[in-house]
Amino acid sequence: MMSDDEEQPLNVDGDLLKVSIIFPNGDKYEGESSRSSSGALVRSGTGKHTSSNGLVYIGEWCEDKMQGRGTLRHPSGARYEGEFRDNMFHGSGTYVFPDTSVYRGQFHKNRLEGDGTFTDAQGLVWTGEFHDTEALGLKLQHSV
Repeated sequence: MMSDDEEQPLNVDGDLLKVSIIFPNGDKYEGESSRSSSGALVRSGTGKHTSSNGLVYIGEWCEDKMQGRGTLRHPSGARYEGEFRDNMFHGSGTYVFPDTSVYRGQFHKNRLEGDGTFTDAQGLVWTGEFHDTEALGLKLQHSV
């Protein structure tokens, strides 16, 4: 949560404030915020959060949590685009690994969970049902 002395309101649009904030740890947030029931300023609406270690999230927020659609980019080059719930990958999304392999499918609490497609760094495409680190019964798609 952000304290009132950290906020720099630029303008008010309905109940949302447009803010630009630099946190004590060096993180930055630019986007929409609102007041919680206790009166504290929280990230809500859309915005961009850049951590001091290079992690960048651009997307929807609800009560200071990544919630809704967004993109999270890691300094390693890994990237997730899709749905978030309570700061976690949750719902449908795409995760691009640093080696350029890609998983497209369902996520549940940051884990690959359900139907999906994995394309490895060599371009081979595997489809099936994923369960965190297991994916039994995957099928390799052949290109003709």
